[in-house]
Amino acid sequence: MKSAFQIAIDGPVAAGKGTISRLLAQRLNFLYVDTGAMYRVAALLALRHEVSLTDEDQIVKLIKNTSLEMRNPRGAEEQDGRLTTIIVDGEDESWAIRTQKCSEGSSKVAVLSKVRQVLVEKQQEIAKKQNVIMEGRDITFRVLPEADLKIYLTASLESRAARRHLDYLTKGVDVSLEEVTMEIATRDERDMNRSTDPLQITDDAWVLDTSDLDIEEVVEVIAKRVEELDS
Repeated sequence: MKSAFQIAIDGPVAAGKGTISRLLAQRLNFLYVDTGAMYRVAALLALRHEVSLTDEDQIVKLIKNTSLEMRNPRGAEEQDGRLTTIIVDGEDESWAIRTQKCSEGSSKVAVLSKVRQVLVEKQQEIAKKQNVIMEGRDITFRVLPEADLKIYLTASLESRAARRHLDYLTKGVDVSLEEVTMEIATRDERDMNRSTDPLQITDDAWVLDTSDLDIEEVVEVIAKRVEELDS
């Protein structure tokens, strides 16, 4: 039985879902749940234990045997630009999961149905207990089908590539815009054509294109919609 207000956000990679969701969570005092981070954790576990990114059963076993905590950043030590704090077996892995290797690995483990099933169950449990903003690629139709507000957040390939490229450069990753554009296009193809829960727009989702909007404008327009629905 749903007793909390749920905001479900889907959309392609680098559409601004994470940053916008985090700022919106701060404004509304909701918990921000970065589901993509959970798949990054799965990839991190596989990489560290030298398990193949296609070995479904072993990755599920690693996830089940791992303590995973997700929370909004707190304290001065966590105000370092992160969107969310990820604690894996008692260790802060918020930045360890943000490497390019984990990013590539997360999209590979995300196509594994058993991995998705165990992580979806974790996500649904979180959303039952408190007001949440949850973002990913199957939230509106798979994880939170009864969400109070469903949003499909998108932007042009060019805009998304430019954002991701800047993000990489800020982190000291030496990669060209052309390489990033190809990476995102490949990710889009994989997300939209995977056999399990492909990226899609539900009939009741609000399609919001952020190509020509800055972050503050997007947060403002969503916050107003939430206030209208929750009044």
